[in-house]
Amino acid sequence: MNNELINFDKNTGVFHLSNNEISYIIKVEQGDVLAHVYFGKKVDQYNDHHNYPRRDRGFSGNVPGQNERAYSKDTLPQEYSSHGSMDYRVPASIIRRENGANLTDFRYDSYEITPGKPTLEGLPSAYVLDENEASTIMVTLKDRFDDIYLDMFYTIYSNRNVIARSINIRNLTNASLSLEKIASMQLDLTHSGIYQDVLSLPGALTRERQMNREKISTGVKRFESRRGASSHQMNSFIALLGADANEFDGEVIGVHLVYSGNHCFELEVDQINQIRLIAGINDYNFTWKLKSKENFQTPEVLLAYSDSGLNKMSNTFHDLLRERVARGEHQFSERPILVNNWEATYFDFSDEKIEAIVDEAANLGIEMFVLDDGWFGHRNNDDSSLGDWFEFEGKLKKGLKGVSDYVHQKGLKFGLWLEPEMISIDSELYENHPDYLMQVPGREPSPSRDQHLLDMGRKEVRENIQKQIERILDSVDIDYIKWDMNRSMSDAYSIGLESQQQGETAHRYILGVYELMENLTQKYPKILWEGCSGGGGRFDAGLLYYMPQSWMSDNTDAVERLKIQYGTSVAYPVSAGTAHVSAVPNHQTGRMTSLKTRGDVAMSSILGYELDLTTLSEKEKKEISNQIIFYQDLRQLVQYGDFVRLKSPFEGNTTSWLFVSKDKSDVLLFVGRTLANAQPEFNEVRLKGIAEDFLYENQETRDVYSGTELANIGIYYPDFYGDFQTKLIHFKKIEGK
Repeated sequence: MNNELINFDKNTGVFHLSNNEISYIIKVEQGDVLAHVYFGKKVDQYNDHHNYPRRDRGFSGNVPGQNERAYSKDTLPQEYSSHGSMDYRVPASIIRRENGANLTDFRYDSYEITPGKPTLEGLPSAYVLDENEASTIMVTLKDRFDDIYLDMFYTIYSNRNVIARSINIRNLTNASLSLEKIASMQLDLTHSGIYQDVLSLPGALTRERQMNREKISTGVKRFESRRGASSHQMNSFIALLGADANEFDGEVIGVHLVYSGNHCFELEVDQINQIRLIAGINDYNFTWKLKSKENFQTPEVLLAYSDSGLNKMSNTFHDLLRERVARGEHQFSERPILVNNWEATYFDFSDEKIEAIVDEAANLGIEMFVLDDGWFGHRNNDDSSLGDWFEFEGKLKKGLKGVSDYVHQKGLKFGLWLEPEMISIDSELYENHPDYLMQVPGREPSPSRDQHLLDMGRKEVRENIQKQIERILDSVDIDYIKWDMNRSMSDAYSIGLESQQQGETAHRYILGVYELMENLTQKYPKILWEGCSGGGGRFDAGLLYYMPQSWMSDNTDAVERLKIQYGTSVAYPVSAGTAHVSAVPNHQTGRMTSLKTRGDVAMSSILGYELDLTTLSEKEKKEISNQIIFYQDLRQLVQYGDFVRLKSPFEGNTTSWLFVSKDKSDVLLFVGRTLANAQPEFNEVRLKGIAEDFLYENQETRDVYSGTELANIGIYYPDFYGDFQTKLIHFKKIEGK
């Protein structure tokens, strides 16, 4: 059967997925084992000459059912592996039967090619608007002895360097199965000489998504979260890099898991230096009881290939996540400039304080006011009232509606903070429903910030929270919601599950959160929803499906933000993350930076402010007003243009990045130097990613440059004086003289 994007040659057993730039090739090998052949730059015509060599590997063992000593699953590059059949590498799946055995041997069964891309039930995923923009093949594997089926989905887009993969396992036996591991995808690479490095985005609270590049070495390396969320500590993204790959050159494979819970990427170099990559739900503390005639769908993995370095891979993901993962009315809208009252007032606010901040915001040109924590229950500090989503009677004399009306009368939008997944012991919700709190019966649950998790895997819990939130949204005119989640998962136990199903708790929690998010975002589509988890603790592609932007980090220090925003850009578009100008000394680091530097860094994202506007000097107010005017003029470019990393803050004292409009006519350059010295170097930067045949004019100096001059010679940084200096330089295309 032939298809514009997917071809199957029944004579050779080769499936070839290809578009104008990439190819993905798999083959039904001897004994119906599904083997991986190639993923990379487009192959115009594959003639089945890259068949895996045969060699007797001794203790590796042989493929069951094949009388071939030189043919072993222990070395063969496969599309999806299971425990058993003498493949001793990290398996993609471990499936235990009722008799305790956990051996499976999956072989090719059938395939089906369909136009477009199917949705995943209950899970976020990339999508299509028109079935002609992608094709999907479902390749089905079956266990040799039992009616256990793996439907392996591969989607290739016609104009994107992306393969989307996931697994649906069906139990057609008459007994239950226990899924102890069920990864979303496996990628076996025999050309390990190409991919020698791995890039990950580790971090911590207030230090999210730091770039870490290391050599791929013999053994098994795990990049994972065990915290119930995608986490501050290890983002759900990695990339494989050629030894000489950099931002602009070399081969790169990016791997994005569209999931917000416990995840794991396992990278193994085997006995003959082949690479195996497994990605999906973390098997740590995970089991899933798959009853007879039931199925289980894994989260989706997005694979992107670049033959021109990291920037091309990043822009592939930026476009895909922005255009075919994010959804809703605000997907492509210019995001409003907000002020949040948190660092201005914390819990100590009143009508008068709020109205004073709103008055100043309106005068400065700020477009939205957000009321943060402390408006509900009886919450004057962080040890009570989570789960009580009704107004704190008397704290705001005019109530939430009064605040909303005042904000709107001033011409601003109104936003509100929520933390729907949490419960306080000191709350009416706990008093009435103590069983809603996630905990092991008979054991005191572990506290974190004096708060606990709700068991979001249970329908009655979700419905209670949804009804409370809907009462607020139906009674107050709200334009924006910040959805926070301020602790990691512990005491993972659900009274709604049988004892042998407790390993399902963490995944069911995420499925429940997704359902609640889907219900609320679809019912209130005009609201701009922003995700948050102590900053960037759940900043992932899965959340982007429900909320088009997330708070990038609780760290608002401009110097630390250089690395956070630079690292985040490796995997996520600028439109997905928010940044705020805060007061100095900075509340997290104590560092003093200029208002200009804080503004330049925050304007390189979705701009906001988080400080007490009523304490600013007239000079500071004027500067903020000018920042807002400048940003409003360039907001479309920053939020939806191409982002190009030029100089990394991880590698030296300078940082630079670039925003380029899709038609290359508008260019915004950010340059920064961290520390000063008495005999500074003259730093330079070349502007990659612009149109070299254009003429560009510096909008401040009116100097004119050719595109080739900017790209190949570059410009000098300003001769900065002092620490923590930055500058934004705007170029626009002009007609040739």
